[in-house]
Amino acid sequence: MDPADPVYHLDGGDLGCARLLILLRDHAAKLPAGTVVHLTTSDPVAPIDLPAWCRMVGHTYLGPVTAPGRPTYAVQLTGRPAPTRGDRPWHRVP
Repeated sequence: MDPADPVYHLDGGDLGCARLLILLRDHAAKLPAGTVVHLTTSDPVAPIDLPAWCRMVGHTYLGPVTAPGRPTYAVQLTGRPAPTRGDRPWHRVP
């Protein structure tokens, strides 16, 4: 993460729901609490999946980011997200 840029940029490319959430979860685990992640993705269901997933694990969904190019969404990371299954990021660990 570049200290001069307070936002962490993550390109999700054309990954679908599960793989996109796994990518975000894995990057979030390496970043400090409070970090804002701008996730760029062409996944058409991201505006539905991201807020639901954030509520489930405890991150804060900040909404779409106005930027040129592909859609981008902002998420602020919590310090203690609820753990999810390795290959099923939409299932919390019991």
